[in-house]
Order: sequence, then C-alpha cells, then structure tokens
Amino acid sequence: MPGRDITHLLNKSQKVFFPLLFLLCLCLGQSVQVGAQDKTESAAPATTPESTAKQEPTASQEPAKPAENTPLPSATPQDSQPDKTDSQGVFVFRKTVDEVMLHATVVDDKQRIVTTLDRSAFSVFEDGKPQSIISFHHVDIPVAMGIVIDNSGSMREKRNKVNQAALNLVRSSNPRDEVFIVNFNDEQYLDQDFTHDLLKLKEALEKIDARGGTALYDAVVASAEHLKKNARLEKKVIFVVTDGEDNASSETLEQAVKQLQEEGGPSVYAIGVLGDEEHPKRAKKALQVIADRTGGIAFFPKTLDEVDEISRTIANDIRNQYAIGYKPVSPKKVGEFRQIRVEAKAKGHGKMIVRTKSGYFAGAETATTGAAK
Repeated sequence: MPGRDITHLLNKSQKVFFPLLFLLCLCLGQSVQVGAQDKTESAAPATTPESTAKQEPTASQEPAKPAENTPLPSATPQDSQPDKTDSQGVFVFRKTVDEVMLHATVVDDKQRIVTTLDRSAFSVFEDGKPQSIISFHHVDIPVAMGIVIDNSGSMREKRNKVNQAALNLVRSSNPRDEVFIVNFNDEQYLDQDFTHDLLKLKEALEKIDARGGTALYDAVVASAEHLKKNARLEKKVIFVVTDGEDNASSETLEQAVKQLQEEGGPSVYAIGVLGDEEHPKRAKKALQVIADRTGGIAFFPKTLDEVDEISRTIANDIRNQYAIGYKPVSPKKVGEFRQIRVEAKAKGHGKMIVRTKSGYFAGAETATTGAAK
C-alpha cells in the first residue's frame, strides 16, 4: 500500500507537472520574441506625431521664401498661359509665341498721363489693318534698363549732376528693375552689368574718364544688343544722356534706328544737354528720331538743374504704361517692317495721344558692329 500510494502520487504529480512545464516553455519562448522585437524597434528612431509633422510639411505651413536676389521670371515668348503673381508678389508676364507686345503711354491734351483706361478704349493697327487685342494689362511691370551716359570731354563738368539724376531715376523706378551702366566716348564700356544695387550703380557712374569724341549711335546699338542677349525681363528701356552730336560712330543714325526697331527692341528715353553744342539742331533731331520711333521721349533741358526732375518724369512714364498684346492677322516675314498705330478713345476723356513704338522689323536678325566692352 505504501508503495502504491507513492506510485499514485508520482503518477498524479506527473499529470500535473508536464502540462505546467509545457506552458512555462511556451511563455519563455514568447518573451524571447518580444525582447528581440523591442531591440529592433529601439534601434530605429521612433515615429511620433510630432516627428512626422517635422518631416512632412502640411498644407498650413508657409513655403520657404526664395533668396532676395532670386532672378525674376522671364517674360520671353512661350505657350499661352494665364498671367499670375509669383511668390514674391511680382506680376509675371506671359505671351504667346506670335504675340506682338506693346508698352504704351497715354496722355491727354495737357500732356497728363491717363491711367484709368480699359481694354475697350484701345484700337491697334498694323500696316493700317485693325488687330485683335489678345492680352491687356495696366500694372507696374519691372524693366530691364540700360543707362547710357556720354563720357566725352565736353561732359566733364556735367557728370556729377547727370550721375545724380541717373541714380534718382533708379530710385523712382520699380525696385525690381534690372539695370546696367554703359559709359561711352569714342568707345562704349559696360562698367556695371545687370543689378538693382544702388551702390554698384553709383560706383559705375563715377568711373569718369571724360575725353574723346561722341560715339552715341554705337553705344545705343551695343546697349540694345546687350539687352536682347542678356535681359531676363520682357520690357526693355534705354536711358541715354549726351551733350553733343555723334561724331565717332561706325553706325549711321538710320542704321542705329533700324536695329533699335527690331522685334522686341527697347524704348529709348533721351536727355540732350545741348546748350553749348556747335550743331544743336542735328543733335536734337537725332535724339528725337531715336526716341519717337522706339516709343520713348527726348528731352532738351535749358539747364543742368532740370535733368534730375526729367529723370523722375521718365520713371513715372515707364511705370504707368499699358501692356497691349496682339497677334498679327497676316503672317510675319523675316526682315519685313510692320508699321504700328494705336488709338485710345473713352467716354469722359477728350483727345488722347498714345505713345508707343512706331513699328518693328519682324524676326530680324541682329547685325550690330560692336558690343559694350
């Protein structure tokens, strides 16, 4: 009996022990797997809602601001797209491939600038044929501008006031304009390439070496070529100041005007300080022809003190122009001259004059005889 009792107890304990042993082993195996998983997860950075927010910007976050000196978007011909404002608040110009873009100033019979007209007030004619306006804007569009200053011997005593006027022109202009400086006498020198840094422009204007003759036409043509090849903005302007008749250019007046009138060419604003000029009539006529045919204005102050105010007037004119785009009804032929006329009529306004370029040479190849050095 005692033996049976021991055997019975052993058999009973075995029945209880082995199931308990199996459960214990199973639990130990699971704990090993969980520990390995914990080690794997601890090796990689934890992903929390906060870290996810840092890694993936949400729609409510502001986009990164571009650097201050980021180039402005180009307005060169491209497929038609809606006009818009970029991330810096600059109006972005877009035009179709065949579109002709005009920049026009409108004045009333008292020579006051008119700024309240809409598209319906304008009529555009090319070679006498009415054209359909396909784009129209009246905004302060940044421009690519060349400041071209006479550095001949006769300008020595005038440069300080002329330089100040040129700087005030930049100050009064759109702060996003891109400006370069060309000083010229017998030759032309690019003393500062495109910038909107006033200090750099001032330093370039102060590179005075007043000597030699006046190669006005060559300097203006070379500056127009520089605009055509390197400007990143569609609207282009040349501001030129001289005190004499051209006596050193390889270009003639007509050759210079023809190159300035190439499609997409600049408007020229000129100041002729011609008080002591030996042949003021010929010098004045040349500046008037250049300005009139390109859509600019020529000024002839009686004293140097007027130059600064004129430069501010020019800045105001440039900033208050209408941008009018049209697609010619007849196909262009390379090198063919197209004459342009723009009219403006609106209720509540009397006679108005529209100033823009008088025409253009369609798709003409540039054939200049010298570039700014």
